[in-house]
Amino acid sequence: MRTPESIRPDLDELATRSHVTRALRVDAHHHLWRFNEVEFSWIDDTMSMLRRDFLTSDLTKELEGARIDATVAVQARESIEETLWLMECARLTSAICGVVGWAPLMFDELPDILDRFGRSPKLVGFREVVQGKHDGYLMQPAFNRGIEELTKRGYSYDVLIQERQIMEAIQFVDRHPHQKFVVDHAAKPRISSNELEPWKTNLHELARRPNVYCKISGLVTEANWQTWSGDSLRPYLDVCVEAFGPQRLMAGSDWPVCLLASSYSRWWDVLAHYFAGFSESETRLIFGENALDFYNLSASS
Repeated sequence: MRTPESIRPDLDELATRSHVTRALRVDAHHHLWRFNEVEFSWIDDTMSMLRRDFLTSDLTKELEGARIDATVAVQARESIEETLWLMECARLTSAICGVVGWAPLMFDELPDILDRFGRSPKLVGFREVVQGKHDGYLMQPAFNRGIEELTKRGYSYDVLIQERQIMEAIQFVDRHPHQKFVVDHAAKPRISSNELEPWKTNLHELARRPNVYCKISGLVTEANWQTWSGDSLRPYLDVCVEAFGPQRLMAGSDWPVCLLASSYSRWWDVLAHYFAGFSESETRLIFGENALDFYNLSASS
């Protein structure tokens, strides 16, 4: 079984090597992949720049430019093989301190599969691509039994939904008051069409559950890729802060998907500008400490 203590040396090494006096900065959400047409069919012609491999060597260059110290790699395919590959990437790359993988939550064999995964201390949680599933997917009994198995083992669960699915997600998380959840990409508001409602009201309601956190990530690709600005994102960032507060927000890039609309460094600059008026303790939470706590990672900064 994974333990925070087994992860600490990687993060301590980062702090020592870079002689940081600032707070540790964590990218709480990025991907890695070896591209192929079949498994990445969601990458259509409008996303052609993503039709290539994005590997740890590419990630490392981005981290250096944006002064990011540690990361959480998140699944992009519903594949056991990808989860195993991400675990290996994390083992070989000290900056990747956590992996959110995929497992067949509705399979009877789930406990055996989790036993196999459990040998990696960097596997911290799981995710499913629920945003593309049918209505009612989160309410299926077999799926909820899978979540109960994650709860028993202390794993987190990333909720990847679109804004139309928030009300279903509320019913879902209410079934699991002891499970740690984080909503990816703030549940994908309709930024490109300048719509705040009903996303705003529903997100506030979801945030009333204290076991639910929110990732500020993926917003640029919900906006107009060519014309978005920090000002156009501000109303949506305001809602996230109002709903979850600095104590339950974590910053992530959604790299390489973010490259459709923004460079890696630009995204972090936008967040830095938005949160410039927040206190030092609040920014430490949002840019690192919340992710470390949520995913059971440990670090000294």
